[in-house]
Amino acid sequence: MITRVVMPKLSEAMETGKVIQWLKKEGEPVKGGDVIAEIETDKANVEIEAFGSGVLRKILVGPGGQVPVGEMIAVIADPAEDISGVASAPTPPKPAASPSPAPPATAAAIPAMETYQSAPATTRVVPLTVAAAPAGGAAPGRVKASPLARKVASQAGVDLRVIQGSGPGGRIVRRDVEAALVAPRTAPAAPPPPAATAAPARPAFVIPPRPGAEYDDVALSPMRAAIAKRMPLSKAPVPHFYVTTEVAMDRAWALRAELNALEGQPKVSVNDLVIKACALALLRNPGVNASFQGAAIRVHHRAHIGIAVSLDQGLITPVLRDCDVKPLGQIAVESRDLAERARGGRLRAQEMTGATFSISNLGMFDVDEFSAIINPPEGAILAVGSVVEKPVVEGGEVRVGRRMKLTVSCDHRVMDGAMGARFLQDVKRLLQEPLRLLV
Repeated sequence: MITRVVMPKLSEAMETGKVIQWLKKEGEPVKGGDVIAEIETDKANVEIEAFGSGVLRKILVGPGGQVPVGEMIAVIADPAEDISGVASAPTPPKPAASPSPAPPATAAAIPAMETYQSAPATTRVVPLTVAAAPAGGAAPGRVKASPLARKVASQAGVDLRVIQGSGPGGRIVRRDVEAALVAPRTAPAAPPPPAATAAPARPAFVIPPRPGAEYDDVALSPMRAAIAKRMPLSKAPVPHFYVTTEVAMDRAWALRAELNALEGQPKVSVNDLVIKACALALLRNPGVNASFQGAAIRVHHRAHIGIAVSLDQGLITPVLRDCDVKPLGQIAVESRDLAERARGGRLRAQEMTGATFSISNLGMFDVDEFSAIINPPEGAILAVGSVVEKPVVEGGEVRVGRRMKLTVSCDHRVMDGAMGARFLQDVKRLLQEPLRLLV
């Protein structure tokens, strides 16, 4: 049986893929599920598996070749099968020895940023203008005021030169003087100190010569270009709303310490507890474990959790599947392995797609709370802050407690505020009664 190996679509924004290396050579036997090649997507390097068994008869795209999603890159068949009709498809040209670091089309899709120059437009010194004369255009030595205003000002000791007239032609009238008496008086400016007592003037600071470039324009990496292209498609069209709660983490913190003290058992992180709590809460709130499909809302019956992993060049969200049925220890092992392989660029194709809900945790950066952007077509994402010690009131007494803030971002097309609140309420209850995560 002839099996066509095509460039897979591993993300919603992926349009092309690049072959990094072939892990099987032409003529080598292949079984279904064998890893046969490593490809570069817009987010990570991913290993692809064979979907059929036989012999790798023909490689159509060599290492370094970049082709659109869905284009055939190799053929697997039995040794005696005729593949001339399949393998005669035109082979994309091999790339040059030093390929361009980023496709020009991607760069063109990103709007250019404005550039600014810190050097002043002129070096001419502009003198400060003297304060304008009092209103009314009168000569400096004469103030326009009514006789009654002059009398009231003289009795009250008010200087008419500091009053703004409201009468005809800027004339000061009685009400202006009375208003000045009610308003707080401005203390007369103190005469400048004698020059003899002034502190010695500091020498003017001179900026040393700085011959280097004032800025650098760094080309977008494929991952950063994908993020720049995809995020506006998520934030703008998707109507986000946010629900935040604070969780008492004292019991969960103590349980984690006891689990991590057991010999031979995997180390459990706070994020592992949150993953398990979300998975159980998603089954109780299926409306949150859902995605918008245009004319329908798809409700998922399994909890596949996307875990946001920060990389030097961007962000990637590999998927941990079936978290609702996996024990906490298994989630701890798999989540750590998934994050390590994501940072090393060794993810498999099936680990890149299929999340029904995502979690982004910035607690390790001492972030109290934040709001995450939904990753379509998912209907929600949870933002996790750090666990902090703070004074809390319980039973009329103040004590030190551990608290953590959670914010769920929801797609209003998929769910309403009450649905998101109930989901967050269940997550909170599971974390505050953490033994429920073990049964």
